[in-house]
Order: sequence, then structure tokens, then C-alpha cells
Amino acid sequence: MAPYTLLIYVMIFWMRSCKAEVRSKNLACHLEMIKLFEEYEYIQEGDIILGGILTVNSYISLFKNPEDKSNKMLCMEVMPQYYRQFIDFQYFIEQTNNAAIFPNLTLGYHIYDSCGDPRKAIKSVLQILSGTREPVPNYSCVGKGTLAGFIGDLTSETTVPIAQILTLYGYSQISYGATDPLLSDRLTFPYFFRTVQSDHHHCSLLTELLKYFGWTWVGVVRFNDDAGDREFQLLTKYFSNNGICIEFTTKINIDKDTNSTYHYIDKQKESLQKSTTSVIVVCGTVSTAIAWEFSILNDVLREKTLVLTTNWAANHIMYIAREVFNGSLGFMQRSPYKLSSPKVKAFIASIHPSKYPKDKLLEDLWMQYKLCYSSNRYKNNLYKYLYPEYRLYNCTGEERIQEILNIDNILHSPRVHLAVNLLSRAIYNMHMSLSKLNPKQDRRLYNYRYQLHHYLKILRYPVQWSPYIFDGNGEFKSQYFIYNYMIEAKQQVDVQYFEFNPLAPSEQKLIPANVKWKTGQKPRAQCSDNCPIGFRKASKTGTCPSCYNCAQCSEGEISNVTDSKNCIRCSPMEWPNEMRNQCVSKTEAFLSYTNDVISIFLPFLSVLLSLITVLILAIFIKYRDTPIVRANNRSLSFLLLVSIKLSFLSVFLFLGRPVDITCMLRNITFGITFSIAVSSLLAKTIMVCVAFKATKPGSSWRKWVGVKLSNSVVLFCSSIQIIICMTWLSISPPFQELDLHTYPGTIIIQCNEGSAIGFYSVIGYMGLLAAVSFVLAFLARTLPDSFNEAKYITFSMLLFCSVWITMIPAYLSTKGKNTVCVEIFAILTSSAGLLASIFLPKCYIILIRPEMNTKTNLLGNKNKITSKVKQHIGFNYMFFA
Repeated sequence: MAPYTLLIYVMIFWMRSCKAEVRSKNLACHLEMIKLFEEYEYIQEGDIILGGILTVNSYISLFKNPEDKSNKMLCMEVMPQYYRQFIDFQYFIEQTNNAAIFPNLTLGYHIYDSCGDPRKAIKSVLQILSGTREPVPNYSCVGKGTLAGFIGDLTSETTVPIAQILTLYGYSQISYGATDPLLSDRLTFPYFFRTVQSDHHHCSLLTELLKYFGWTWVGVVRFNDDAGDREFQLLTKYFSNNGICIEFTTKINIDKDTNSTYHYIDKQKESLQKSTTSVIVVCGTVSTAIAWEFSILNDVLREKTLVLTTNWAANHIMYIAREVFNGSLGFMQRSPYKLSSPKVKAFIASIHPSKYPKDKLLEDLWMQYKLCYSSNRYKNNLYKYLYPEYRLYNCTGEERIQEILNIDNILHSPRVHLAVNLLSRAIYNMHMSLSKLNPKQDRRLYNYRYQLHHYLKILRYPVQWSPYIFDGNGEFKSQYFIYNYMIEAKQQVDVQYFEFNPLAPSEQKLIPANVKWKTGQKPRAQCSDNCPIGFRKASKTGTCPSCYNCAQCSEGEISNVTDSKNCIRCSPMEWPNEMRNQCVSKTEAFLSYTNDVISIFLPFLSVLLSLITVLILAIFIKYRDTPIVRANNRSLSFLLLVSIKLSFLSVFLFLGRPVDITCMLRNITFGITFSIAVSSLLAKTIMVCVAFKATKPGSSWRKWVGVKLSNSVVLFCSSIQIIICMTWLSISPPFQELDLHTYPGTIIIQCNEGSAIGFYSVIGYMGLLAAVSFVLAFLARTLPDSFNEAKYITFSMLLFCSVWITMIPAYLSTKGKNTVCVEIFAILTSSAGLLASIFLPKCYIILIRPEMNTKTNLLGNKNKITSKVKQHIGFNYMFFA
């Protein structure tokens, strides 16, 4: 219930209980009413006093006293889970005194209820320091015992002013719930400690949890208090640094009038309905006042999964709005022990109003949750006005406190018990240390101010399996559980606990991971769909980092995880598969014997042409004494056929996987064999020209006639090519090269010429020989057909030059095995051209027209040939034979 609504109820109750016209006269009525505002104080005397400022009632309403116009604070709505913390405080003191841990000393306490209000907290701490009912600053009237330190409070709003006051007085303080990072400042609060950690740690934990589940697109519900604003600012910072975006934020505001509140809630519902995320983070100080709004938002939050901060553990609101909090996740501090022993249960069971008649909190608890009449009739009347739907009755006395919801909550964290334990241990260590220095000193005279915090700093909680200590900021270092809150059948609450280690590897942070979800599957909280393997995140300009497009990895890159931020480049020898999620070995490309049709056709053609050449060679050898073979210098013909055959067979050096030796041999071999072939043709052409020049009487060319000239031409021209090749091999020989970049996904295994100058020198020299042979043969083309083969040489050289001139640009414009195919095609074509042009006409005469292969036919008809020509023919015939 909102505080302003409560104030109206109290005013109405006051007016109806004490009539306006008699209120000033009826002092008794007024005094009875004032009793409603009595302090909730609990005092147990002892040698050592522990001050306690605990939050038990959830909030305060102010009421102006008509007599002295002063403001009276009315604490309202005692919380069972908060009262349980008060029980833990009492239980520890009782157990410590029974165990006589402090020899000849007893522990006592002065506990006040802050009611969750800073004003009441300040008043309470001053009351404890003053030792009087009305606080007197800088004055102490504590009768018995020595005040050692303070426990409290639950929230940062009440703890900070307490810490500021106690810092002035030098008293140590241990809070059991304040998380404000401001309290970590040791210069400002040197005596402050807490059994929890600051909001920085909680926000870090929360961020790691969201990252673990892949939730990067969340909503935030915060409360309209300082804690809500502070936590939201920290969450925004941590979320931004970790790529988590906030889709929407809404503030639960309970300080508005009824009409504007409903209008405000309508806007909240509209915002929640439009949201696409299924995960909502709740931050701020928990109070009963928000239960009403959560219940109103039940229809839009039913399908949402809530993620709660540490101060939500054991909160009764989760029971009030069960459907909203069903399937929620929250953090719970891991305590060094559990208050679930039989002694604890027996102590709780013994608490009853009949045993503690002066316990006003217990009386309010019995009224509120057991509907029992109070001994104060004005309190009964007030309750009737506040809760007209409930009816009080006289209780039987058989009611038990553990029957009250949240008194024995499964999410209960004994943080107050831990705080009292730690403070008493520090006091004990201080006693032991000082007694060694001065054994005779009365321990009752120890001054705890400005000293006890030193012992708290070095305190080590004796737990073997986990370190529990205060860090340099006064925060109690401990681990945290993730709890999974589920509503089972018959509205039974089931809570699962999971150990959460944010420092562990991603897959080991939460063990085990069988979390139960309200929808049966993990909620979706992503701005964009997951990018599958083979894709990467591509951020959208001007949007949240968690909103992105999915872009396929570039050529040569893979991604093998979902939602990859960057693609991984494969090694130079690998290439992505079709899905681009794995690097596989690149395909090797070279002209093998089996991979392509052309790889089978070219060797077959090479062998076939080689066999044809061998056949022609055999024919020429068989008919070597015939005129047509003798008339054309048979030794050069044999050399030419052998070189052509070797040229055909050199094709096999271009096939298969290239290695360094084949790379060196392939170009050298065809270069030398072609040079020999062209040199032979050149020698033939020169000898034809010389022979005709030598037929003239007294010609000086006769001395050049003979085999020496032809052999010298072949030897000289071939030697130059051999020298060029040897120089090429010695300076920069060809070698195997892997081309990784021309064709993606393919390794082209090819031969690098080593020296381009060497390669083109070989080709150029062959071209030079062919050009000279072509020119000479062209000049001799008009000689008689019966013996002159110059026209065949002309045609063969024309074909030869055309092929190799065409090959050069094709060679430069192709890559890999296509380049090899161009070379093979040029070799086979030019060699076949030579073979066909020079030898097929002669084979035709030898095999088909043998009657023409006679000396008589070679010399020709006397009527048709002049005597001079006959003389020439006879000379040439005798020369070439």
C-alpha cells in the first residue's frame, strides 16, 4: 500500500477514534493513540553490546502530533523474511552466551527497527549511541556494557547515513544488504564493512549470466528510488561494454495519484507488449509497495523471464506474483553455513507472542498474518480501517510462527547471522590479542572505537572449501549461486540452485545447465537472429551492437561457430568448403594423365604422331638407295625425322605433376630438338641454293659443295641453342611453382621459367632459324619440281612461324594447365607441319607412285628439259647421293 494512502487511512482513523470536539479534552484518548507510534526496540544487556539497525517493517508513514506539532513516524507492515533476520540475530547471541565463548563476558544487543527509512535509521543509531530514548548527539548515557560495533542496515538508503555518523564516532559497522559502491570508499568510510558485495560486482555477475545464455537484447524494469537509478546506470555501463543492449526501460512509480498511476501503467503495458525480448532485468530496492503493480502487469509479464539481482532472494513479492516470477533467475550469496539445524528450527518454533508479550513486532506479525487480535484496541481499530477485507479474531494460542510464509523461506540467506558472527569473531580476536599484551587489564575497559576495524580487516573465516574474507574495500568475498524459481503442480514452489563461476570458461560457468523455463525452452533475447556457421556479424550503422546483419564470409575465410564476430582466414594451402565452416586442402591443378579428356587425347596424339614418324623413318631407311631419298640428302632427312620424333615425345615432359627436373627438361628438350630440326631444314635449303650456284662453269661455289657444309650448318646452329639453354640453366633455371592466387580454392602447380629472358631467347632463336630458312626456301621455290623441295620447306616454315607467333600471346594470356596445353599444341602442330610438308609427298611417291622414283623419271623428258637443266639435275643428283 502506498504511503500517501496509508496517511489518509491514519487521518480517518484518528478522526473517528477521537472526536474532533473532544480530542483536545480527552488526553487519555490521545495518549492511547500515541502508543501506536512507540519505538520497535529490543534491548538485552551484556558486557559487550552490539548495536543493531535492522529493517523489519517495510515503510513509514508520517503523522503530525496535534499536541506539539511534531512529526510522528508510524512503521507499517512487518515483513516475515525481515523478522527472520531479527530472529537470526537473537539466536546467535543466545548461542554465543550459552557456549561461553567469551570467558566471564556476555554479549548483549540494542536493536532498533529502521523501517526502511533513513530518518528512522538516523534516530535509531543516535538512540543506541546516547543510551536514551530520545537521541542526544555527542552524549552517552549507556548504563551497562561497552558498545563494540553495529550491525545494519539492509538497504543503502538507510546504511549510508548510519555509516556517516558511525565514521565520526569511530565505530565499526557491518551491513548485511547495502550495495552502494559509494560505501567502498575507504577514505570516507574507513570503519564500514558488509557481508555482500557492491553493485559493481552484482552488475558484473548479471552481465556474465546474460552473456552465458546469449541474451543480448533485454528490457529493464527499475523502481523509482535511488537504488533503481544507481543500478540502472551501472547496468547500462556494463551492458554497453559487453555488447548487451537495452530494448526498453520502464520505471515502476508508486508515488502518483490513482488516475495518473493507471495512465502510467497503461503506458508500461504498451511498452512491454511492443517489446520483442523475452528477458527482463529487474533492479532497485525491493519493497512490498511494488507487489501491487507487478500483479497489475501480470498479463504482459506472464511470458517474460525475469532476471533478478541479489536483494530479491527470499522476498515475499515472488510469492504474491507467482506467475510473473515463475521461471525467473536470480543471484543468491553462498553462505559458509545454513541455518537449518534442529537447534535453529527448535528456536524458531519456540517464538510465540505468549512467550514474548512485549515483542511488538511479533504482535504485529501475528495480527497481519494470523489475524489475531492485539491487546491494544486502537491498533485493532487501525487494522480494521487499513484492511477492511480481513477480520480479526481471538487466536487459540496454537498458532506457530513457522506457518507464516517466508519465515522459513527456502531462499533465506543468513546474512544477519553472518554479520553478527563476523563482528563477534573480530571482538574475540581483539580480546585475545590485547590480553597477550596486558593480561591484567580488565577486558570490560577495552575501547572498541577506532580499533575493532583493524581486526575485521585481517579476519579469516575458518571454512576449508572456500575463502571468506573482507577485501580491501570492506566487502565480504564469497561465491554466488544462481537460483531457478519455478512453480510446480498445486502451486508448490521449487527452487533449483546452480553454481555460477563467472571466471570459468564459457561452457563451465554454470554447472549443471538444466534450467527450467516457464515456456519449456530457453527464452529468446536477441535483436537479430543468430548468424549460422559460414557467416559473420555485420553491424548496422547507428544501431545497437547486438543488432546486426549476417554477412557471408569472404573468399578464403570461414566461421565455424554461431554468431562469429570475425571470419577466420584459411592458411595459404587451404580453402573454405562450400558451407564456409571448415578449411579444406585446395584442389591441385596441373595437366595430369587422367583428369581431363584433353589429358588423354594429347598423349595419344603424341604417341600416334611419333609412330607415324618412326614409320616414315623406316620407309626412308628401307628405300634409302632410291633416287628420291638420295636426291634430298638422306642423312639430313634421317636427322630431321629423329628430331621430329623427339619433339613429339617431349610432350610427355609437359604432362603430370611438375617437378624441378621436368620443369628444366621440358623447355630445354623441345628447344634443342626444334633447333636441330629447323637447322636441318636450313641446311637443306642452303645446300639446294649452293648446289645450283655450283653448276655454273668455273663457279667458286663448287668448293662448298659436300656434306661438310650441311653438317657444319646443323652443328653450328644447334650449338648456339645448346649454349643458350646451358646458360639459362646455370643462371636461373626453371623450377616448380605453386600459384595460390590466380584461381580461388585451387593451387596451380606450374613451372616458373626462372628467367624470362632465357625462355624467350630459346623461342626467339628458334624463330630466327625458322625465318632464315623461310627466306632462303622462298627464294629457291622456283626450281624445278622434280627434285626441288624448297617450296615444301617454305610452306613448312610458314606454318611453323605462324604457330609459334600465335602461341606467344596465347601463352601469356593463360594460366596453369591451359598454358601447358598451348605449349603442347604448338609443339605438336609445328612438328606435324614439318612432318607433313616435307615427308608426306615423298612417301606418296615412294609408296603410291614407285614408277616416279627412278633416275630416268627424276632427270625427266629430254624434250621438256633443256640440256643445261639436265646438267644441273645430274650434278645435284650425284651430290645428294
